[in-house]
Amino acid sequence: MNTESYRREFEEIFIQYFPKVRTFAAILLKSEQEAEDIAQDIFVKLWEQPDLWEGNLVRNYLYTMVKNHVFNRIKRKNIESKYINSRMNQLSLEEITEFKDPLNDIYVQELQLLLRLSLEQLPDKRRQIFEMSRFENLSNNEIAERLNLSVRTVEQHIYLVLKDLKKLFLIAFFFIKF
Repeated sequence: MNTESYRREFEEIFIQYFPKVRTFAAILLKSEQEAEDIAQDIFVKLWEQPDLWEGNLVRNYLYTMVKNHVFNRIKRKNIESKYINSRMNQLSLEEITEFKDPLNDIYVQELQLLLRLSLEQLPDKRRQIFEMSRFENLSNNEIAERLNLSVRTVEQHIYLVLKDLKKLFLIAFFFIKF
């Protein structure tokens, strides 16, 4: 197959299946952005390996690829979440922010203030879930039971807070150090 016909055939498959793959991933993940990422990853893999999409089995294979990508992403996120939780439980804010600097107390106070202000800006449910997790040391299952939510919803709220706080603290660290 020449390059032009290869490109055209791939374009047809992309146009036909990309929206379906993205929608299927979004249904499984409950996240449009993650679904978009997975759909792009899958089509990059297909572009790089044309033997995967040549023939009539592409539709079944695509959905299998989506399920596998989604399950791998969920597994990776769970592992990351467990690691972050274990590290956060091991380290206090003072240990995290110890800069070996005479201004340490000021840095710690600023970071604590930044944390408080950040938590106040969160939607009520998200803040409540995060505080139950981090300050009351409740497990995700306990939080889900108390608030009548799914464990996945609790995990997603905690993930979003940690993601936002990570960005915020990186920016704060940059400004404090420079």
